[in-house]
Amino acid sequence: MVGRVVGVHGIRGSLKVHSYAESLSVYEAEEGIRVALPDGSIRTMTVGWVQSHGRVLLMTLDGVADRSQAESLIGSTLFVDKACLPALEEDTYYWSDLVGLQVYDTTGVHLGRLDEVIPTPGNDIYVVRGRQDGQTREMLIPAIGDVVLKIDLEGKTMIVDPPEGL
Repeated sequence: MVGRVVGVHGIRGSLKVHSYAESLSVYEAEEGIRVALPDGSIRTMTVGWVQSHGRVLLMTLDGVADRSQAESLIGSTLFVDKACLPALEEDTYYWSDLVGLQVYDTTGVHLGRLDEVIPTPGNDIYVVRGRQDGQTREMLIPAIGDVVLKIDLEGKTMIVDPPEGL
């Protein structure tokens, strides 16, 4: 998963996309991008253009020509073949691999699920949502080595040592 359609922009079928990819180049896959529609069906579509727009991307897909067609795609998930993605350096991960991990502190207490990655100039921020003491809780975990101690993609877990006050 490289992104999710979260809204529309304008009247000509442009989509607002929350991206899990660091680079716009992943949306330019020659084979097209797979779109998992809200009704459960999957279509392969070609990206017309994509550009950054604040905290989201704006994108057009061939065959989506107006606002009502674009609105029908809200909630869709965007996928590309992993083979199309560039190789990563050691100790770096695709956001799509991190979203969904179960997050624990160093004592084994379950903090929640990593639901979102927020890019910032200094470092990414992991948004972890869970329940503690019967209350829904959201933690913002800085994605730095002193805090994120272990990522186990196979076990779908992350061990963190959150700073005081989190």
